[in-house]
Amino acid sequence: MRCQDGVKMKDVIPLPQVERLIFEIRGQKVILDTDLAALYEVKTYRLNEQVKRNKDRFPEDFMFQLTRQELTNLISQFAISRWGGRRTLPYVFTEHGAIMAASVLNTPKAVEMSVFIVRAFINLRTYVMQFKEIAKKVTELEAKVGKHDEAIINIVQALHQLMQPTKQPRKEIGFKSNK
Repeated sequence: MRCQDGVKMKDVIPLPQVERLIFEIRGQKVILDTDLAALYEVKTYRLNEQVKRNKDRFPEDFMFQLTRQELTNLISQFAISRWGGRRTLPYVFTEHGAIMAASVLNTPKAVEMSVFIVRAFINLRTYVMQFKEIAKKVTELEAKVGKHDEAIINIVQALHQLMQPTKQPRKEIGFKSNK
């Protein structure tokens, strides 16, 4: 059986599984070089070797190397245990960097998987945009409710004033007899 792109179903990693490999670092959605290499079925050193050979294709907004602090935060945040005894800090790839990596690797699996990685990034972007729109609507609703709250408080205060007995004695109305 084949997917809509002509890829065999048994060869496809489920999209949610790919989405779990995407992290946010420096305000960008990225995937680690080790995870990208595994998806493309190449060794991590081979991926990084091809990237270094084609450095002009990987500007900072496509790929960057993590700092020690970022790596430490990533490990502690996601409970990632080991990185296989690496001597260098890992690289991370944005959506565009992952596509570019597929083009420099030029293996059938890399080309095939680049489609799924792009879809995973698109799904995450859509998911984030939905939350932004919901947050905006909640903020608008809070502003409206806040205005209504003031009006309701004023109405309740006016009703309380009307229900309280007056403090001044009222003049009697009507005719008085002089008896």
